[in-house]
Amino acid sequence: MTPADDENDPLPPRVVAALRCSVCGNPIGAAGRTLRCRNNHSFDLARQGYVNLLHARIPAGTADTAPMVAARADFLASGAYEPLADELARVCAEAEELVVDAGAGTGYYLARVLEASDAFGLALDVSAVALRRAARAHPRLGAAVWNLWEPWPVGDGVASVVLNVFAPRNGPEFHRVLRPGGLLVVAAPAPDHLRELGELVLAVDERKDERLDATLGGYFTRTDRTEIRCETELTPRQVRQVVEMGPAAFHLDRDGRRERLDALHEPQVVTVSFTVSTYRRRSGSEG
Repeated sequence: MTPADDENDPLPPRVVAALRCSVCGNPIGAAGRTLRCRNNHSFDLARQGYVNLLHARIPAGTADTAPMVAARADFLASGAYEPLADELARVCAEAEELVVDAGAGTGYYLARVLEASDAFGLALDVSAVALRRAARAHPRLGAAVWNLWEPWPVGDGVASVVLNVFAPRNGPEFHRVLRPGGLLVVAAPAPDHLRELGELVLAVDERKDERLDATLGGYFTRTDRTEIRCETELTPRQVRQVVEMGPAAFHLDRDGRRERLDALHEPQVVTVSFTVSTYRRRSGSEG
């Protein structure tokens, strides 16, 4: 199969080759719009192009909802977080073969990484609503619904890069799916991110970077950390979107927060602040 053919498939064959059956762990292959392993466990591709490999319902408040996803898609399309996307594309420029995005959401950041490389991308996320958009974000991207806290239905050592943007961090699985020497790239909000919005957004732990290094230290060696910080003016609509697209959306009905959000009618100057940390996979682990 030629690379061009590979790019035009609903789920690119190079992505399918990295997946494993979530029932028995065997490799799976594509037959039309169905993925099937040798034990005949099968998974149908949704018409939007993603595959759901889960077997259980996700507890309420875990997966992004349709309104959260819509808010995120519109906000990211405005370019407000473009400096972060540019930095991720830069640090992932060495990506070859496959990038696994753990917690990919709508695929915005993974698509930018793929635009800057020749790699293919696997978007993993617990929200099927988000992956409907991710599956269409780039022709070399395939999307699969999965709970990142569970062992992933992904082969050992199949990825050259694992990308993790504001998402759960499963150090053992990061380590397992990366090839020897592979690159882990983690983006996280800095403590002053959106500080002007106060309790409308969730506070960021001042020791977040320290805890991140401690969590991953048994599996990875940190090689770099870059800070991205600027002030930007958000319209009232963008303020609503940035609040409603994140976990704070689950808490808007508390303490009059929704009323305060509805009362915003003027542009707000806010701090946009992130850290991008890169790690190299260790040959062994202490975890």
